Amino acid sequence: MPIQSPPGTLPSLPFLSPSAPSSSSPSSPSSGGLWDSVDGLHAWLDAHGAVDGREALLLRVLKLSEEVGEVAQAVIGATGQNPRKGTTHSWDDVGAELCDVALTALVALRSLTPDAGEVFTRHVAKVAARSLGQDAGAAGQERRAAPPSR
Repeated sequence: MPIQSPPGTLPSLPFLSPSAPSSSSPSSPSSGGLWDSVDGLHAWLDAHGAVDGREALLLRVLKLSEEVGEVAQAVIGATGQNPRKGTTHSWDDVGAELCDVALTALVALRSLTPDAGEVFTRHVAKVAARSLGQDAGAAGQERRAAPPSR
């Protein structure tokens, strides 16, 4: 049975609820909770999309551009670079918009292949090995700092 929700809104999905128990650590990109959510969003979009097939895939990829634009808008707002508007966003807003970009990319990847989790995990491992070499496993542990000075 498809999830019913008003047009233009996301449904209330238990796997997206902050209080829903997660079987995985939030730091693991291959964790079940993340990919269950990606699969659920993919299915929801398939059930509620105005188009399907190749056109739906192309539109999901194009959605990334929209989300990246929202990151730019949030950075401009967090730094107060628009003199007419002043400071309109926080760095938390920038972080939320970056999460939207990442999630949109993962849903687009899932639209491309049902093995999105495996494809993503293999790709991250290749990039980490190429960039970090032997230190790939420990990288990032010491870099949990605040955003750049404002």
